[in-house]
Order: sequence, then structure tokens, then C-alpha cells
Amino acid sequence: MARITVDHVEEEFTKTTDKTNCVFGLCSSPSTVTITQKLIAEVIGTYFVIFAGCGSVVVNKIYGSVTFPGICVTWGLIVMVMIYSVGHISGAHFNPAVTITFAIFRRFPYKQVPLYIVAQLMGSILASGTLALVFDVTPNAYFGTVPVGSNCQSLVLEIVISFLLLFVISGVGTDDRATGELGGIVTGMTILLNVLVAGPISGASMNPARSIGPAVVKHVYKGLWVYVVGPIIGAIAGAFAYNLIRSTDMPLKDLVRSGSFLRGTSAN
Repeated sequence: MARITVDHVEEEFTKTTDKTNCVFGLCSSPSTVTITQKLIAEVIGTYFVIFAGCGSVVVNKIYGSVTFPGICVTWGLIVMVMIYSVGHISGAHFNPAVTITFAIFRRFPYKQVPLYIVAQLMGSILASGTLALVFDVTPNAYFGTVPVGSNCQSLVLEIVISFLLLFVISGVGTDDRATGELGGIVTGMTILLNVLVAGPISGASMNPARSIGPAVVKHVYKGLWVYVVGPIIGAIAGAFAYNLIRSTDMPLKDLVRSGSFLRGTSAN
């Protein structure tokens, strides 16, 4: 009869545990734990951005106690608060346009893009569902984004304000020469200003998730494509413009050839 030693038992137990982890639980992988934490942060962050921002809209429409400037301030403040809360965990995207743009300019892995977008849409839909349950949201109190004028007018506005948003984010969030600690404040102030200017016309979405969540919950799809196409085009253009003026000592042909133009790496 074969002699079973303690070492042999421990070895077999380890092999069995490893196989079980591979089949039933990927959470044993540190990288999987990390991405899970990031996705949870994105869900929570997006949830509260939409809950507070859209909540201020619906409260103002029903009770009239917030006012339009108050809505602008609420959007800016909640984005700033959530950036400082989970920015060090997930990067505080809360916005598919930001995620896609960062991936294009090689500041975010492509393989995580679908996961982030799903997390952001989930957070938006959950927040919109919460608001729909708490408040009696009539068509006049809809808290989503619908073009007030033509679709073209809102599309142009969404491109312009999303351009500004990503231009600012690229400056304060990706350039080592910037004061990174102020990134949340500057981003929040940019959103406040964008809502103040474009809010009465397009709703100042700047974020496909912000528009898709309420649309899905309340089944209002009028002009929804504007808030998907506009922010993505504007965000990519804004990041492109900042990388174009980013300081470098390399000639343009070498910059393009090396890929530093996309990475936004300064040679200084």
C-alpha cells in the first residue's frame, strides 16, 4: 500500500484548489480583483453622478426649488466629488466618451473599454430607475436630454462642449506639468460652465450614459443618437487638439512615426 505523506496531501489539495479557482472563481487573480474594483467604482460613481445631476433636474421641474443655476452647480459639484472619491481607483471616467477617447490615445487598455461602458450604463440605468421610483416623473418632468431645437443644433453644441471637456481633462489629467490635485475641481467647473451655456438647448449631456439611462427607463428615444455621436466626436477632437499643442522637442514626422502623438508623451 502506498504511503501517503502530509506533503503529498498538501500538494494534492493545492492542485485541487487551483483547479477549482480556475473553474469557479476568477477572483483569485489579483488582476481580476483590480478590474472588479474599478468596475464597481464606475458603477457607483456613475450612479451618483446621474442620481444627483438628473435628480436636480426632476426636482426643479416638479417643485421648482432648485433653479437652473442650481442645476448647473449640482452637476459640477457631483462630478467633482465623485472624481475625488473614486478617481484613484477607476480613473473616474463615468462617461463612455471619456473611456473611448482615452483608449484611442493609448491611456486606457482597449480590452477594458466594453467593461467600463457596461458599468457606466448600468450605473446610469440604476440611478434613472431610482429617480423614476421616487418621483412622479411625468413627460413634462422628464430628466433626460431631448433637443429643444433641431437635432443638428444640439449635435453641434454637444460636440463643442464635449471638445472643451476632454481638452480640459487632457490638460489637467494627462499632462505631468499640470497641477493634478486640482483636476477634479477644474473638471467640475468645466461641466458647470457647459451646462450653463448649452443646458437650455441640448441638455448639455456630454455623456452618452447620462442620456441613455433616462431614455431606457422612461422610453424616450427622441434625438438620442445626438447624445451618443456628439459627445464621442467632441471628446476625441478635444483630446486630439490638446495632444497637438502639447510641448515636445520632436519634429512632427518623428512624433507621428513614434506614436508619441497619440500617447501624448512630452519630450521635455
